[in-house]
Amino acid sequence: MTVKRERWSSDFGEWFRDIIERAGIVDYRYPVKGCGVWLPLGFKLRQHIIQIMRSELDSTGHEEMLFPTLVPQDLLAKEAEHIRSFEGESYWVTHGGTTPLDVKLALRPTSETVITPMIKLWVRSHADLPKRLYQISSIFRYETKATRPLIRLREVSTFKEAHSFHATHEDALAQNAIANEVYTKIFDQLRVPYLLSKRPDWDKFAGALTTYAFDTIFPDGRSLQIGTTHDLGQNFGKAFDLTFETPQGTREYVWQTSYGISERIIAAVIAIHGDDRGLVLPPTVAPIQAVIVPIPYKGVAEELAKQCKKAKSELEQAGLRVKLDDRADATPGSKFYEWELKGVPVRVEIGPQDLAKNEITLVRRDTSERTRASMSQLSQSVKGLIQEIEKSLGERAWKWLRDHVHRTNSLTEAKRLINEGKGVVEISWCGSETCGNRIENETEAKVLGIPCEEDAKLPPSEKCVCGAPSKHLARLARSY
Repeated sequence: MTVKRERWSSDFGEWFRDIIERAGIVDYRYPVKGCGVWLPLGFKLRQHIIQIMRSELDSTGHEEMLFPTLVPQDLLAKEAEHIRSFEGESYWVTHGGTTPLDVKLALRPTSETVITPMIKLWVRSHADLPKRLYQISSIFRYETKATRPLIRLREVSTFKEAHSFHATHEDALAQNAIANEVYTKIFDQLRVPYLLSKRPDWDKFAGALTTYAFDTIFPDGRSLQIGTTHDLGQNFGKAFDLTFETPQGTREYVWQTSYGISERIIAAVIAIHGDDRGLVLPPTVAPIQAVIVPIPYKGVAEELAKQCKKAKSELEQAGLRVKLDDRADATPGSKFYEWELKGVPVRVEIGPQDLAKNEITLVRRDTSERTRASMSQLSQSVKGLIQEIEKSLGERAWKWLRDHVHRTNSLTEAKRLINEGKGVVEISWCGSETCGNRIENETEAKVLGIPCEEDAKLPPSEKCVCGAPSKHLARLARSY
């Protein structure tokens, strides 16, 4: 069945703001711009997504920690390139009560300069390495552009940042590869498709040797960065004199990596899977995986209530998150509307005809397809349907992404595709910043980077816009 998504694609910005509010994800009426309150449904969705992150990081040797929010200005200033990047975006605490502080304190914009000095206290020799740690906390950035729910914020309240410390560059590069693999596993479980690109030098993380970024494509054709991994080299080690004793007795600077995901991934789950009726949540992270809605009828109310409670108990025993909506003051139709809006993957309807046949009616949120199943096969049927929904959402999302990546050698064609909201355009590039700037200026788009996929290789005859032989493809998009 084809899902209607007219407003989802034609007026995505309005659709997104409307769904965030009506479905009960986050309330942005808080009197500080770019800050919001996570509502119960949104908070549970956030918890399930965070649990996937924790599971993947914990299973690959990362340890969760929590570092302070306040960063002394002199710590930030130790890494010059880093502070130049963040000094215009930081919030500063200048007073304790009414007393001016001797050293200004920044609200953490990111944590390299928070974590590295502490690692210096804990690492003495090569035997203490490698270290892999992460935290999930808030970061604060004075965002001067227009804020957007879950996408461009002043308090990023769901920031997962991981940091690793190594004795050799080779080990750090291997960790970068592991980080990229961890992220693909996280995104795959959320059924969020992605493009992995190496960012151009002028757009890499401040203080990094190399930055890789995962981008997805939103319904309006714009790209959204949903995760980054960075090879930090020894830049922070040198700035903070973070060294270790080698097996030979000499001292070397530590090699570092860092990688982060924010609540943008929650925005991606909402945006990519939703439709004009509301959220469509992957069952893995849906706060409610199945909702039971009784279809009342005179003379069978007591038996119907008993059967619905029995169904709820059975599904819960099968390990599912279930809601029984037995409100007497709401019609079945209004309940259908509400749970579709909130993205519950499976609706279980039980009415007089179902009772008579000892059956149930199952409705898929993603396609609205209705099927009937035996009551004795309730849990197996719902679990099977959930697996089908997971698979279908992933296939649909990946098809959307692949259909919105185009390749051309014409800047005019690239600009047309981008202006029409067609998504990401790949164009031949010699790799120079001069040509990169020209490509960005003439297409009015951003160079996302160089594709990392094996099938993104260039034939030898390809030419850059300057006429020189191309070294790479450059990915272009209007981005959030």
